[in-house]
Amino acid sequence: MEPRNHTHFPEFILLGLSEEAELQPLLFGLFLSMYLVTFTGNLLIILAITTDSRLHTPMYFFLSNLSFTDICFTSTTVPKMLLNIQMQTKVITYEDCITQVYFFLLFGGLDNFLLTVMAYDRFVAICHPLHYMVIMNPRFCGLLLLASWVLTLLDSLLNALLVLRLHFCTELEISHFFCELNQVFQLACSDTFLNVLVMYLVSALLCVISLTGILFSYMKIVSSILKISSAGGKYKAISTCGSHLSMVSLFYGTGLGVYLSSAAVENSRSSAIASVMYSVVTPMLNPFIYSLRNKDIKQALRKLFC
Repeated sequence: MEPRNHTHFPEFILLGLSEEAELQPLLFGLFLSMYLVTFTGNLLIILAITTDSRLHTPMYFFLSNLSFTDICFTSTTVPKMLLNIQMQTKVITYEDCITQVYFFLLFGGLDNFLLTVMAYDRFVAICHPLHYMVIMNPRFCGLLLLASWVLTLLDSLLNALLVLRLHFCTELEISHFFCELNQVFQLACSDTFLNVLVMYLVSALLCVISLTGILFSYMKIVSSILKISSAGGKYKAISTCGSHLSMVSLFYGTGLGVYLSSAAVENSRSSAIASVMYSVVTPMLNPFIYSLRNKDIKQALRKLFC
């Protein structure tokens, strides 16, 4: 296949989760419902934390940022999918595709780092309770958030800029419901070795940093909990980590599942269906995980509604 002239920006075709016409209304209703639940649930968490002064603590500061990131993460892909179904088109422009790649990597990476920062926050709260407010002061929390933004901005910008160097062929069909980076690479006629190398090296490095931070924090937490003599004290310490641990398991579990499914199954459509779990379902479940298991959030939500 001959590459198109690079001065002419191509249009990509998003094949979506299914090409069967009778399934499109069902997919539209399902994803619209999940998007509204995600948007509303995370927005309520942000409003509850913002309006209740008792929740102006480091843990809830990071939780509100995580909720904002989840809204943006889902908004990167789902609205375009819904618009394409409604307009009965599958086209996404070159500029929109690159923009989608950039913001998907940005907010996905930010989710990753915020979960790591929240693990460190729980480590300080349980292992150094007397120095918690001294260590997790507003300036330090702001620096942790800034570092998370800077690292993910650099990663997403680097990958997006490297896509601009590629020439694309005449067949531009993506077997996905959004412009997934690896799928975009497969459509290129020019050499993608550098793109793939950077994508895997940077992703592996960032994941290793995050997972190391989370594992180190929880190893110290477990060690501290085992030293607590009373059963009530142990339960209280474990309960403060339960919601975060559930979110970590869900995020990394679904992400690992997508990676393994794409490696084991050659069908790109199967990989697209699996990616719905971490790109749509996980952000939708996070507000429920924190609100159902957290008495402070429940009280703040009641106060917000009343």
